[in-house]
Amino acid sequence: MHLKGCGGGGCRCAQITSAMSSAAGPGLAEAPEERCFLSTAEAAALERELLEDYRFGRQQLVEWCGHASAVAVTKVFPLPAHSRKQRTVLVVCGPEQNGAVGLVCARHLRVFEYEPTIFYPTRSLDPLHRDLTTQCEKMDIPFLSYLPTEVRLINDAYRLVVDAVLGPGVEPGKVGGPCMRALATLKLLSIPLVSLDIPSGWDPETGGDAEDGLRPDVLVSLAAPKQCAGRFSGRHHFVAGRFVPDDVRRKFALRLPGYTGTDCIAAL
Repeated sequence: MHLKGCGGGGCRCAQITSAMSSAAGPGLAEAPEERCFLSTAEAAALERELLEDYRFGRQQLVEWCGHASAVAVTKVFPLPAHSRKQRTVLVVCGPEQNGAVGLVCARHLRVFEYEPTIFYPTRSLDPLHRDLTTQCEKMDIPFLSYLPTEVRLINDAYRLVVDAVLGPGVEPGKVGGPCMRALATLKLLSIPLVSLDIPSGWDPETGGDAEDGLRPDVLVSLAAPKQCAGRFSGRHHFVAGRFVPDDVRRKFALRLPGYTGTDCIAAL
């Protein structure tokens, strides 16, 4: 899931001015200046800290991130009093961990009385993915057998699209043709796009392909923002990382907005 990073011009956090000691994880010999972005190596080290030291399960982290992603959708696109069309959401999932987060997001959107549809062209054999898929099917969330190439059909059928195709550590060429064709279609849509963790296809460090790649309206950074999020120029950027313990946040020198009340997301 490699946990993601903070937004661009609107970010209130300090920029990274000093590197952490090693790719295996941040060092504490010299206190680093606080910042809001994590490199890919640091995000992986933070995730290992949660899994190995805190003994959180992978399913727990995916569940928290998926639930928070759905909450972010409800904040930006609240349910109207009427109009079925305004409740429809297309969730596009890839075969890696970001896709699992997308499946959880779709399930929670259904609980929140939205009408999600899932496009999951390259299904993972991982037991977690299979379980999450079963949960969605049991809740009568439809799965598309193909994604129309005529973008007008998607624009007319859905209010917004959730991009859960690629995560920070996933190379686009390794997920297969169906996912890449789906990303090509998503680039052409006129309805709002919500990307989970990083916009699919962006380089997690530099944001490379940001100009020609997806241009989401909303970014939901998972656990903490990734470096590429500095190039995000959409309307809303949230961090979904309330589950990150305070001592882990301090160890990684993260300076992020506080969470209000019982909110599981915070605006950046």
